[in-house]
Amino acid sequence: MKYIAVDLGLKRIGLAYSAHKDIVTPLPAVMRKNRNQASRDVKKVLDEWEVDAIVVGIPLGGSSEDEMRRRIEHFMNLVDFKGDLFFQDEAGSSLEAEAMMKGEIKYIRDGRIDSISAMIILQRFLAK
Repeated sequence: MKYIAVDLGLKRIGLAYSAHKDIVTPLPAVMRKNRNQASRDVKKVLDEWEVDAIVVGIPLGGSSEDEMRRRIEHFMNLVDFKGDLFFQDEAGSSLEAEAMMKGEIKYIRDGRIDSISAMIILQRFLAK
């Protein structure tokens, strides 16, 4: 099964890919100008990688879970993906991603952190 994880943000959408349970690769993030452009760009990635399922990071159990789930489902409807959609708790994934990048020389907000966060989300999902 081929998976792509999505770390959905307002400015950047982090992406990571896996076709093997033990290997997850961060992909270039989608820079979000508006939701229509972002959904088209995500759809292109899904088609290019011939994905079977999407794993979306969501803050589970928090007060914002219902609102985030609604926003994610709306965005995924715009993407028009016909495969399986799974949710995975994203708690702490951005902090973990930033810690992994700590050795980088002053990273810029180019989406690397977002895609590493998506990689962590997908690793958590596949480890279940």
